[in-house]
Amino acid sequence: MDAKRIGRRIKAFRKLKGYTQISFAEKADVPIAVIGAVERGTKTADDELLDKVTESLGITREELILEEQTEEI
Repeated sequence: MDAKRIGRRIKAFRKLKGYTQISFAEKADVPIAVIGAVERGTKTADDELLDKVTESLGITREELILEEQTEEI
């Protein structure tokens, strides 16, 4: 997984759901600095973080990754 692309997808889904970084970090129970770093692509999301993010956004990991793969086509 490309960290920058995943970060862009997370940010897009977060905005689509109407969350600020602060409200999303609280919902996902993740420090805001981590959310910011993941969205910028400077931190790679591990499995635990991806689970928290996708659960908080109401999407599956497959949806997040599928979107990543379709961008490449």
